[in-house]
Amino acid sequence: MTKKPTKYLFANFAGILSIGLLPAVVHAKLTVEPLVAQVGPESDVPVAIQNARWHMNDGDINVLTFRSMDTLFTTRKVARSGNPFELAREDHTLDFSYRFEGKTYKPEEFLDRTYTNAMLVMKDGKIVYENYLNNSTPDTHFMGWSMTKSLTSLLVGCALEEGRIRSLDDDITDYLPELKDGAYNGVSIRQVLQMRSGVDYEESYEFDSPGIAARNHIQALVKNVVRFADAARDIKRAHAPGKVFQYKTIDTAVLGLLLERVSGGSNLASYMASRLWEPLGAEFDGFFIMDGEPGVGREFSGAGFNAALRDYARVGLMMLNGGKLNNQQIIPADWVKESTKPAGAEDGPMDYGYQWWTVSKTPAYSAIGLQGQFIFVDPSTNTVIVKLSYFPPNDKDDAAMRETFSFFEAASKWQPE
Repeated sequence: MTKKPTKYLFANFAGILSIGLLPAVVHAKLTVEPLVAQVGPESDVPVAIQNARWHMNDGDINVLTFRSMDTLFTTRKVARSGNPFELAREDHTLDFSYRFEGKTYKPEEFLDRTYTNAMLVMKDGKIVYENYLNNSTPDTHFMGWSMTKSLTSLLVGCALEEGRIRSLDDDITDYLPELKDGAYNGVSIRQVLQMRSGVDYEESYEFDSPGIAARNHIQALVKNVVRFADAARDIKRAHAPGKVFQYKTIDTAVLGLLLERVSGGSNLASYMASRLWEPLGAEFDGFFIMDGEPGVGREFSGAGFNAALRDYARVGLMMLNGGKLNNQQIIPADWVKESTKPAGAEDGPMDYGYQWWTVSKTPAYSAIGLQGQFIFVDPSTNTVIVKLSYFPPNDKDDAAMRETFSFFEAASKWQPE
């Protein structure tokens, strides 16, 4: 659930004043958004919560909703364990500038210009800058949105190493036979990882005229009447498998379903806790929002993970260290290398690996989530940057995204003194 980045440098509310109107307001019947009501069956989710979920990405409230997902959704904890891995720090002022669209800016201008809730910069394994804005704090849990895809990829790498997945070139329906009647039949796990499944699922969330993705979002996440991955059962084919890159959250939802199936009867949150969150030395528990009906729905593996800023930074540092952290090889080194290698021809500013975005013609790569969530890693300068944001849903010309990568470029080159 994120848009493909483009053209990077790196690479009424009306107040009621009349007392006479109050009774009408008190007794007004709360109704669900008309379009939501039209999509799919009726829902047991309270109307007020459906409405809040419908509007959670809106630019006037996402500064809060993006860090309050546990008040809007049923969740499942990804537990930490033991003492957290201590992150070294050597605080510095960000004493550099960056350029964007012909103008020069200071880092302190960047924070509000690009709708920042929290940001952390690491150099050579040490935190050199950490800042929380808009009443957020170190224990605030931020929605990662499609950064979740990158974490799901890491778990696929673990399952492959453990032999739970025999080969990335296996047909994914060998593991998920319920998908054989749809276009995933004949698609390899590798092709799904690379978003080259070829299935017909346009990642468009135009809710005024909902297509397959918007309808799936409404039914699975707003109304909780289906699982997000259910759409894969009878999906049609748009392209031959492996031929065309097309970003789509349904691919990652299918990978999440694969992990559920091969993880020995555990759920995705438990598998993530044991294979990633506990060995990582996470400081706080994470959590997934759940899709589908209570008791049937599972973790939303395509965009539903929430964590604290420093724990996202631990993920970035582990990636920078080739999958190692806290004295453990957590993710296979070969998987880190392969998953952050472009699968395409690097003919644009960004490309895609195994659910990680790569910055063309550089070793840098990033997990990127909807409306401004980033774990950016640049091995050439030993830099990790985590930025958690509340971009407006209609970011004109992707300006905030492009400015963010201009800042990342400058911050990566910066050497603190």
